[in-house]
Amino acid sequence: MNRLFKGRQLLQLTASNFRELLREPGVLFWGIIFPILMSLGLGAAFSTKQDVTRKVGIIENSDIITSDTTSVIKNFLQNHASNEYHKNEDATYYSYKIKNEKLGNTTFLFQVINWKDAIIALKRGKFSVVMEEKNHLVSYFFDPGNPDAHLTYIKLSKIFNSSNLIPDENTDNIRPMTLEGTRYIDFLIPGLISMGIMMSSMWGISYTIIERRSKKLLRRMVSTPMKKSHFLISIMAVRVAMNFIEGCLLFLFAYFAFGIHIQGSLLALLVTFITGNIAFSGIAILISSHTHKTEIGNALINVVVMPMMILSGVFFSYHNFPDWCIPYIQKLPLTMMADDIRSIFIEGAGFAETTFHSLILATMGIIFFIAGIKIFKWY
Repeated sequence: MNRLFKGRQLLQLTASNFRELLREPGVLFWGIIFPILMSLGLGAAFSTKQDVTRKVGIIENSDIITSDTTSVIKNFLQNHASNEYHKNEDATYYSYKIKNEKLGNTTFLFQVINWKDAIIALKRGKFSVVMEEKNHLVSYFFDPGNPDAHLTYIKLSKIFNSSNLIPDENTDNIRPMTLEGTRYIDFLIPGLISMGIMMSSMWGISYTIIERRSKKLLRRMVSTPMKKSHFLISIMAVRVAMNFIEGCLLFLFAYFAFGIHIQGSLLALLVTFITGNIAFSGIAILISSHTHKTEIGNALINVVVMPMMILSGVFFSYHNFPDWCIPYIQKLPLTMMADDIRSIFIEGAGFAETTFHSLILATMGIIFFIAGIKIFKWY
């Protein structure tokens, strides 16, 4: 009579699968080592840190640039703050640190800026609060729906309000930002559209090809007169069409639900959309050109999309990261596409502002596509 549980057979199968795993260093790396490295990087980026830096804009046409010695902001900056120059941003800040051993230190970086540039900085997430002083009254401009901006306002009001009142008890100096494009949802939607293009291209193209190769479906196509380039371009074309539909649906939802408008050039937006699709389609073709294991394919896709999802300013501004890494983040394809779509949506940008990144994205996609065709294999 056969036993329901065969321990020897189970051990042999386990040992066999273990030996098979060891023969595939790629599976071992992507399955074990890479998640550890990702957790290390994410832990370093999002773990609680002692020092928090908050950047604040000060409108330059306020009392701070006058000779009025009774200016609240001017006296505070002269007596308590020190100058700092940030090379990456080409800007000079007044730095002031609040020390707190239990809650952590908070460093405020005040930049004197004109109103037009301050609005752009607010839209890009560089500032969360903008201050202005007129007739010795300090006003605060920020989005009330942004909790980080509200927290920054509370801390600033403790510094500049001599009465030291609880902010909720005196809200006459609060100026909620009602200007179109300054809300968090205005920042978020272009990022989600950009991320949707990346995710759809990477998974829709790469995983489809890898899965077909793993199931021996691509092998049957070798005997046909079809060209590799035609096969790959057809997959890309279908994916671009799907991305267009998905992007339009997301925008229509944001338009009716939140009143979001496109302030810039629609033609520039279409060009940015197409070049972004070309870039990520090319990357997807290159990733899937040689891989036949879905496990390795999943890992390769994740190693491309996960860092950019975190770093490229989809959900929050990448200016929150250390200054030394911002120039590198700005060179990522998702960052370039998200910045351009966001500038068209909320800053009124046109071809002059987006052409350079569009050329880079298109060139990148074409190069990756050609490289992918060169090493592409059917099985």
